[in-house]
Amino acid sequence: MSAAHPWLEPANWPKTPYPRELLEERIERVLTMTNIGVLSTIGKDGPIGSPVEFYADVLSVYIFPQPNSPKLKAMQRDPRVSFAVMNPMAGWACTMGAQLFGQAKLLEVGTPEWQRGMEVFKWPASSFEVGRSLANGPPQGLLMRLDPDRVVYTEHFLRRHGYAPRQIWRRDG
Repeated sequence: MSAAHPWLEPANWPKTPYPRELLEERIERVLTMTNIGVLSTIGKDGPIGSPVEFYADVLSVYIFPQPNSPKLKAMQRDPRVSFAVMNPMAGWACTMGAQLFGQAKLLEVGTPEWQRGMEVFKWPASSFEVGRSLANGPPQGLLMRLDPDRVVYTEHFLRRHGYAPRQIWRRDG
């Protein structure tokens, strides 16, 4: 038994769904806690999981894949992807993360969608970190956007309030 968190007991595994509007806020929040996640694609020889920098706009995620990388080639071949982000775990009481599923949309340079994505993606910080001059403007390459069809959100603290620790969000409601 957890002395500090009795609601973590294995017998306390509620199945109650969290209200959709509140769940969307929780998902959006976990997407702002870090800018590193794992993008999983389907490569020629099986799954490819890659740590990537990302930035979110509500529930949409933007990733700038390296040109000619295995993950970019995989998305061009099969756009089905999974993207996972999590809060660093310091125990079950604070476990929090989301896995987004959907189709990768590769945005062409200069299109309005690409322009919007580059407003969200904090490319100046990335460019500065790798020593790329800001004078040339944003990097010119495909930008990936994931508008998830489904999100699996996990937060064990929800059990404290009688909600299931694993919640499923679907675009179609």
